[in-house]
Amino acid sequence: MTRSYDLLSMGRSSIDLYSNDVGAAFVDITSFAAYVGGCPTNISVAAQRLGSRTALLTAVGADQVGDFILHFCQKEGIETRYTPRKPGHRSSAVVLGIEPPNKFPLTYYRDNCADIELTIDDVLASPIADAQYLLISGTGLYREPSRSATFFAAEYAQRHGTKVVLDIDFRPDQWHDPRAFGVTLRSLLRSVDIVLGTEDEINAMMMGERADVRLTHSQVSDARVGGDVDAAIATILSMGPKLLFQKRGADGSRVHVVSASGIERLEAPGYPVEVYNILGAGDAYAGGVIYGLSHGWEYTKAARLGNACGAIVVTKHGCANFMPTMAEVEAFVAPLGGF
Repeated sequence: MTRSYDLLSMGRSSIDLYSNDVGAAFVDITSFAAYVGGCPTNISVAAQRLGSRTALLTAVGADQVGDFILHFCQKEGIETRYTPRKPGHRSSAVVLGIEPPNKFPLTYYRDNCADIELTIDDVLASPIADAQYLLISGTGLYREPSRSATFFAAEYAQRHGTKVVLDIDFRPDQWHDPRAFGVTLRSLLRSVDIVLGTEDEINAMMMGERADVRLTHSQVSDARVGGDVDAAIATILSMGPKLLFQKRGADGSRVHVVSASGIERLEAPGYPVEVYNILGAGDAYAGGVIYGLSHGWEYTKAARLGNACGAIVVTKHGCANFMPTMAEVEAFVAPLGGF
């Protein structure tokens, strides 16, 4: 059956204010550039620019920031008719510093946030059954009613043959206890087909009695989490998902596939670039992977496309606004051996 959308992304959206004073300490920033952000929204843009047909299920306030977010997505060709307004709640915002090579501090403004007000009725009004893939993210689970809506969406998707992709999206400052993050995401895994995450995010999913989380330079998007990543991957893949894409930064990515003989590991080498800003690279990777999977690419090639998209975005100033087109990706990889 032909479906109208390759991807329906569900979860947070925001206005992202990126420091224009690259290299300056946060206290010395004098101006910001305004972009659109939020993990699922970024992934929609990434996949759309590559050539996918995408729809977005987020929520925004009855405010000008909501206008800003929706206007950008509509210009990109993303279907936004399923994104409700939530009067009395605010569209989200993020403020970000850029201090290459290893300091990227950020602050979330998500009090009274509109996208966390997504409901089961909002899910039922969306085209889940008319999409190949549903993308959900960990941050959508930290509070009700979005938590129940996300669980419902995953179950509903599987009943209708829509593949469920979980971007782990670990943001420790959004949770009352980081151990609650692991408990919540593990309980969702029976309704998930594909998992995307970094080593630290994968370890965060398996966090038990000890909250082994280290956050330096306010890098909420790049928290360090201790643990045995291989054991964590094996546990995740025993709980429902059959495919896990492990993002490994400069080393590219690794695809873990459940097979009759166990877990097969496929290596997808990365592309060498000079890092300007790491924020948004994982979302670019996800968009590339989902594009590849929805177009029938084999796993390693899809992961290589994701690697290339991520490599391009780490050389840019922001996230959604800098996602590459397929033509740009092909030009980038051509002298580096292609996909």
